[in-house]
Amino acid sequence: MNGTLTIGSRGSDLALWQTNFVKKKLEEKFIALRCEIKIITTTGDWMLDTALSKIGDKGLFTRQIESALLAGEIDLAVHSLKDLQTAQPDGLMIGAISKRETPNDVFISRDYSSIDELPNGARVATGSLRRKSQLLHYRPDLVISEIRGNVPTRIKKLDESGLDGMILAFAGVHRLGLDDRVRQTIPFEIMLPAVGQGAMAVEVRSDDVKVQEIVSVLNDDETFHCITAERAFLRRLEGGCQVPIGAFAYIEGDQINLEGVIGNLDGSENLRERISGDVSDANALGTRLAEQMLEKGAGEMLQEVRSAVESSATVH
Repeated sequence: MNGTLTIGSRGSDLALWQTNFVKKKLEEKFIALRCEIKIITTTGDWMLDTALSKIGDKGLFTRQIESALLAGEIDLAVHSLKDLQTAQPDGLMIGAISKRETPNDVFISRDYSSIDELPNGARVATGSLRRKSQLLHYRPDLVISEIRGNVPTRIKKLDESGLDGMILAFAGVHRLGLDDRVRQTIPFEIMLPAVGQGAMAVEVRSDDVKVQEIVSVLNDDETFHCITAERAFLRRLEGGCQVPIGAFAYIEGDQINLEGVIGNLDGSENLRERISGDVSDANALGTRLAEQMLEKGAGEMLQEVRSAVESSATVH
């Protein structure tokens, strides 16, 4: 492969780490290929004073990048997979999913070594309704503070505030070389991750066969199957940034295991189910788990959450 490809990316430290990772892998694989990076600002990058749940989540961190991809201004885009909506816009597709980094969330604190060690009424920061719901389900005495911004900004805010702790994704902390800030890797029993957390997605145009072939070398089959199940689960529930949904899939032999959680805003309700099946059935398996949870009242729970979020957004 000769020539130059332009990769679209957000401008945050983490986004650029991920895009440079993809650039390096492609240039190593195709010696004559050169990749250029084009930084594109998204809605989520400049609306930093508003909670994600109040902005809406349709392409919050992707829309402008996807528009540039459709317009031919870039040849491919690199995203944190958890930022992607569960169905790609017409004309676009996921060309590759990277091998997943450790998908857990982590606890960061100056003074406490774990969530269990936090005193009654401690203040913990997160911008995620999923983390908030699961954390309050485990520790209903905690006070949750809203926080936005990229990883280094959030950690700086923690250091300069009276907050007792913060929850972030391990992948972002690790990729930026900030492992020394991690006090606890939160077990899945306490907190399931966001769908796709820890994986990177390479998005391409559906009619660009040449670029599809190039980026396919980045795809990790095991991660791809796991993410397929998780995204099918989320798609059936019509979930996004505004709803507290977590999921995690893993493969054992030829079996894929998927666990999902749905909670309400104060953590008092927490519906958690798991399912297993053949790896080749990943998509249907995710849908099936969602159906099981809908039969147990997940739909009503999610509707209450959406209504509460919409009311809050209107008030503010």
